[in-house]
Amino acid sequence: MGTFTQVYDPFNNAILSTVVAAFPIVLLLGLIASGKIKSHWAALIALGATVAVAILAYGMPTGMAVKVTGLGFVNGFFPIGWIIVNVIFLYRLTVDKGYFAVFQHSMGQITPDRRLQLVIIAFCFGAFFEGAAGFGTPVAVSSAMLMGLGFSPLAASGISMLADTATVAFGALGAPITALAASTGLDPMVLSQIIGRQSCVFSLVIPFVMVFMFCGWKKMWEVWPALLVASLGFTIPAYLISNYSNPYIVDVVAGAVALASTVLFLRVWQPKEIMTSTKLRIFDDSHSDVKPPAALTVAPTTGQMINAWVPWIILCVIVALWATDFFKHIVDPLFSPVYHLPGVDKMIIQMPPAFEKPTPLPEVLRFAFISYAGTGILVAAIIAGLVMGFGPVSLFKHYMKTLYVVRYPILTITAMLSLAAVTSASSMNGTQGLAFARTGFFYPFFGTMLGWLGVAATGSDTAANALFGGLQMVTSHQLGISAVLMAGSNSTGGVMGKMICISSIVVAVAATNWQGGESRILRFVFWASVILGSAVGVLAMLQAYVWPFTLTVPLG
Repeated sequence: MGTFTQVYDPFNNAILSTVVAAFPIVLLLGLIASGKIKSHWAALIALGATVAVAILAYGMPTGMAVKVTGLGFVNGFFPIGWIIVNVIFLYRLTVDKGYFAVFQHSMGQITPDRRLQLVIIAFCFGAFFEGAAGFGTPVAVSSAMLMGLGFSPLAASGISMLADTATVAFGALGAPITALAASTGLDPMVLSQIIGRQSCVFSLVIPFVMVFMFCGWKKMWEVWPALLVASLGFTIPAYLISNYSNPYIVDVVAGAVALASTVLFLRVWQPKEIMTSTKLRIFDDSHSDVKPPAALTVAPTTGQMINAWVPWIILCVIVALWATDFFKHIVDPLFSPVYHLPGVDKMIIQMPPAFEKPTPLPEVLRFAFISYAGTGILVAAIIAGLVMGFGPVSLFKHYMKTLYVVRYPILTITAMLSLAAVTSASSMNGTQGLAFARTGFFYPFFGTMLGWLGVAATGSDTAANALFGGLQMVTSHQLGISAVLMAGSNSTGGVMGKMICISSIVVAVAATNWQGGESRILRFVFWASVILGSAVGVLAMLQAYVWPFTLTVPLG
């Protein structure tokens, strides 16, 4: 099989080529939003359309397209699907032993107010898990926790996805910035500075936006002191670390500080009126028919409450350890084989103007199974299960039941990541990117939305940075705009697309066991994603052209 040279305008008509390139993603979103077809069938139909467009419109060899599709399925399960299976496994263990009901009661001891429980779990805990593991972990953990606390599936999933926004750019110990530095050649610390200065603007308001979307303006304003403590508790350390230290521990430290400061503040302050409703008040939440675990009828002892927190403490400790370079440097040399896909690896040539020079696309699978975050979560679940009193045979049976429960969400996620792999390899993403690059003076806005589109399509800020980082550099140089600004905006704008990427929605559905809820989640978060992504684009325009915002852009 010979090489395949990417073509970005296969019809010699930029508008027609862009429409055809966008068709599979538009089809996928339309099928999901309609609510008329199950998500796994929607993903498979959209994947079939993507492969057809790649072969028929872009001239990608059929054998090459099939191989890329298969590699995408594998990369879809590892690491994202692997994380979901094991988080749900742990959650189901705690429910079976009654620990989640005790956890629910103990959370009420911090605050019985549902608005503040959302902030503590989705924003503070979520930031920690995003920083330590990323790749769907915070949405899975937060959604499962909130569901266990009695929140409706739509509230638990939608708010968890909204909370997982401004933190994503520094997720998985800075993986998106590492990928962006590799694709642009820029210093990771310079990228950390611009992304920190942009994302901190939004981390200040995310707790307020979360609660507003849960219960409306009036109810949000009743708890503004606690929301301000949480937002400042995260934003101040995030800004300082991203600008003056490194891009790797931003979320872990800032999330822990936000959690500690919020919990301490709630020991001396509580809202005058406690809100106990667990359903959304500004969005139709009448069809959330999944029942959460039953609440306790008798107050647990202090020892029981401590035991209820033990599984999640074990998870936090092990995930934090698993994410460190120290651990990876020990285990990866022992087992981390790299599989080069024959007939495809470096046989796809990415071309100008999407890239500065012809660049072979690596198609490899690095099977770092031991150091995968999902493997760490599995180890945590097994240890927690043994601590809770499960035997080896019982743990195995529960794991098999978990695999059955999440079979359709896992199929959806793997199909989604396979779709993203084909759009990248065939150059459909390049076609869409170049369409954004033709916007001239308005490129800072549309270049930011390119990052938004990249994450919405691939489900990963890391992938979007690797995909469009080079294009941002080429275009910014052609237009005389700061390359540092546009590279950073690609990542910061991208995180706002995380809310509507189908893989994140499916993660939330799996965590809440709300099969068929994908369309309602998408409709709930869609406009928030568009508005926040556009707001990042406006900020990028100001930083590109308007003093004193221009002073916030590092020289690089």
